[in-house]
Amino acid sequence: MAPAATERNHAVRRVLAGLLVANLAVVVVKFIVGARTGSLAVFGDAIHSSVDALNNVLGLAVVRVASKEPDDDHPYGHAKFETMGALVIVVFLSVTIFELLRGAGERLYQGAPPPEVTATAWILLGSTLVVNVWVVWFETRAGRRWNSDILLADAAHTRADVLVTLAVIAGLLLARSGFPWADPLLAVVVAALVARIGLEIVRRSVPTLVDARACAPETIQVSAERVPGVRGAYAIRSRRAATVRFAELTIAVDGGENVTAAHQIADLVEARLREDLGLHEIVVHVEPC
Repeated sequence: MAPAATERNHAVRRVLAGLLVANLAVVVVKFIVGARTGSLAVFGDAIHSSVDALNNVLGLAVVRVASKEPDDDHPYGHAKFETMGALVIVVFLSVTIFELLRGAGERLYQGAPPPEVTATAWILLGSTLVVNVWVVWFETRAGRRWNSDILLADAAHTRADVLVTLAVIAGLLLARSGFPWADPLLAVVVAALVARIGLEIVRRSVPTLVDARACAPETIQVSAERVPGVRGAYAIRSRRAATVRFAELTIAVDGGENVTAAHQIADLVEARLREDLGLHEIVVHVEPC
């Protein structure tokens, strides 16, 4: 594996390991507050935060697999396992949504006393909010720096956690003001916010899994045809897997060129595409014209 790829995978694992500690602390605090207040919304928030911790454990395992070298069964490498891991996060989010809606429906139908929140509980909830805001900022920055699907998906999930906590606090304030229905109703709002984040993760991950193009064919064509000796470029395809971008194209060269000269032109095309478009793995077919 290239040194840059090794550094990238080590960095992603370090980020996930550090965030696992932070998320476990948040989970413990929220379950304590939920147990003391009896708030469904707080319990839902705690469940949602526990998914963050599970995501970190999943991410550590997935990145380890994704960093493996290509082999006979996976000649293009294992990078897509990281994107698949991002979709597994959506499965966890779906479970959270189901549990929140089920509990909220029961409370709205059967009724329940408003939760009692002490000053200590307010402080604890506020502290988890601060921690999660920092996690979103740090993980998003790291995900963009290292172009990591799993970090960006996890950051999106934690962003939902921030929205969930804000909604929970609003619900507790309303319940305290004499609106006992606010807690289960806000749990429904939380479920909607979580669903939106899940859709964002799917929209970002699916193109990689279905081999959507990494670069417009016209852009590759223009760059390739700037190389001296290239009469034309066509049959262009591209795709990406995590940080690796693949491209394949056919170039037309003068039929009078010998084999050595034709291959030199192909090498120049590869170098140009890497420099101009940031492509990594490039296959150039040569056809005489």
